[in-house]
Amino acid sequence: MKKIVLILAACGLVSACHHPEVVFSDFDTFHVLSVNSTDVALEDGSLNPEIRLMEDPELEDPETKVAVTAVANMASDLLGVINSNTVIHVSGTYTGHDIDDSPITLSGKLLVPKDGPIKNLIIVSHFTIGANYECPSESFPLEGMLAAKGYAVVVADYIGFGVTAHRIHPYMHVESTARSVVDMALAVKPYLKHIGREPESEKVILVGYSQGGSTTMAVMRMIQREYEHELPLQKVYCGGGPYDLAATFDQAMSEGKTGIPCAIPMIVQGVSVGEGLNLDMADFFMPDLLAHYDEWINSKRYTVKQINMLMKADNLKDLMTETGRDKTSYETSRLYKALMLNSVLDFSPKVPIFMFHSMDDGTVPFVNAQRAEKKLKGFNVDFDFDHYGNHGSGALKFLIKVAKDL
Repeated sequence: MKKIVLILAACGLVSACHHPEVVFSDFDTFHVLSVNSTDVALEDGSLNPEIRLMEDPELEDPETKVAVTAVANMASDLLGVINSNTVIHVSGTYTGHDIDDSPITLSGKLLVPKDGPIKNLIIVSHFTIGANYECPSESFPLEGMLAAKGYAVVVADYIGFGVTAHRIHPYMHVESTARSVVDMALAVKPYLKHIGREPESEKVILVGYSQGGSTTMAVMRMIQREYEHELPLQKVYCGGGPYDLAATFDQAMSEGKTGIPCAIPMIVQGVSVGEGLNLDMADFFMPDLLAHYDEWINSKRYTVKQINMLMKADNLKDLMTETGRDKTSYETSRLYKALMLNSVLDFSPKVPIFMFHSMDDGTVPFVNAQRAEKKLKGFNVDFDFDHYGNHGSGALKFLIKVAKDL
């Protein structure tokens, strides 16, 4: 039996970030945990500090300040074309599919403009995070700013974050991650209808950067395969994604280093869990990483940048065993085959794609974009590859381009 619960936030003197009255409903499809009302920009015109920026492991403090300025400029661009500065974000749970397809309660966030019609549903796949407080249901995700342009934005936490923070995140296991994203979108659609915020168009837009770029391609593949009628696609935006994990592995081994050290333990254990490989981490990690990876990665206490600082190395010889670096060894060959299975360039896209990548990206190698261009040539894909700075700067430029194209 569907139940309707109306909750009115108490009126009073609150900060400029919060709207004094919020009304929401709780239904069987999407169960509301909390509701907040946040202004994208504060009264002085500055970006609301509640909005969670992407943390770039390549950034130093002076460059971080530049990144903040760029985001503030992006907010200004958004504010010039929106009807309302205020975004309501709703954290909630839904029933999704676990790695083995059994039912599991997952969490995420829905963001909508405070007033006015909803144009489309935007399904966002979020970028790599480390700490649970960074996950969408616990924060204001950067991509949520798109709600201020009149869209309903849905962002799943993924297995391993939010209400499942006690679980290992199956990092870069694209099938289970894409499934959690699609499951949340299917749960949110009837919820939007029940609260009277159903989008004017039934067409759905996909957006994702970094891990989210790869996941977005997997979401597109899954929707085309199973949910074309429930979630008809309009356009897909993906940027800076590790679309070809095997090629990424090969380049890292060739160069002997990685731009994102924490991705080593995240990928090895994440793909192992997702594919049921039961790999022994001792075959892959050098002693210091082996002794600490569970605390650094699985406690969900540390951000990506903090984990990288704790690891104190980007040279693969300091992080991975000789066996782990040799894809012809028995255990590593099993991992390598799984990496190939979790690449996302093995299907024919049916709708337009905007694909972005900075040629200066030191976190997700540009070879991923080159492989994507080779595989997807002949389809309706707008490739935007240029010198857009490092991974974090690229994320900002990507989102600006998406916001302006919407």
